[in-house]
Amino acid sequence: MQLPREVVVGNETLLLLGEICKKLGFCESTLVVMGPNTQCVAGNRVIDLLRDTGMDVDSLVVNSSTMQEVNAVEERIKELNPQIVLGVGGGTKIDVAKLGSTRQNIPFISVPTTASHDGIASPVAAVKGLSKPYSVMAQSPMAIVADTDVIIRSDYRFTASGCADLVSKFTSVRDWELAYKVKNEYYGEYAASLALMSARLVTKNADAIKPESEEGLRLVLEALISCGVAMSIAGSSKPCSGSEHLFSHSLDVVESNGGLHGEQCGVGTIMMAYLYNIDWKGIKHTLQKAGAPTTAEELGVKPESIIEALVQACTLRPDRYTILDTKKLDYASAKKLAKVTGVI
Repeated sequence: MQLPREVVVGNETLLLLGEICKKLGFCESTLVVMGPNTQCVAGNRVIDLLRDTGMDVDSLVVNSSTMQEVNAVEERIKELNPQIVLGVGGGTKIDVAKLGSTRQNIPFISVPTTASHDGIASPVAAVKGLSKPYSVMAQSPMAIVADTDVIIRSDYRFTASGCADLVSKFTSVRDWELAYKVKNEYYGEYAASLALMSARLVTKNADAIKPESEEGLRLVLEALISCGVAMSIAGSSKPCSGSEHLFSHSLDVVESNGGLHGEQCGVGTIMMAYLYNIDWKGIKHTLQKAGAPTTAEELGVKPESIIEALVQACTLRPDRYTILDTKKLDYASAKKLAKVTGVI
């Protein structure tokens, strides 16, 4: 079980980065991985703050979440041999830093600039160019430093996406439990409860999650971090990734220019909740209150793509048993499901 040793959420927490690195035993060298935008948002400041403590700091700018960029991170690690890698950015840049550092057996610190999904704190990474179109196991961050002063300035759409990713735990936990009942797979009640608690928390406080609300942002961040911990405890992404995530990954294959990962998972959750006969209307209402998409049109995808993604979703990951394996959707039943829930 690999868990973060330091989790710091709050205003101006970037100032604590040097102290946290020192506390963890990393005083000499680091590689900061960031995107071109996040370099301006927080990356340059992170580099300056760490250099002020006397650390030898190198940096690498990555443009996308691809294996090519992961390979670039690995090459830089081999060249520099840093003590620690820092990922500064949204989910994609953090995933690249996370996977690259994992493959080179170097610890990793997560410094998110958005709260778009639970990848900021999880031991899994989603990178394009792998043989599988879904997340793979990597490593948990050694520390998470989430500065609300930085994150609150990002487009609110990212926070709404994070909220949608949290709501998706209502169906992912059901899928995990279903796999236990049908396939006798391992099911951990503590990890499942932690994931569900995060989903219930955002549902209960959805009114507080709005643009420029530090209270709402902090709530989303803490819940996302809890989900990352739930995956670390479970040793897999199962408590936080089920049929709704398979739908999202499938939609990425069908139509690559869709919504954000969390947004797509939120829409998938509405439909999977309907299949489970749980309160899909309440889930939809929570997403609407948080400002997250609930329809194909709001995601920016064609209705046919939703249907295609629903039909293909169960074929993406044969090792993961979900409600989609029980229901076996064809084009007619998938279209009916999308229509009855108002997704199309």
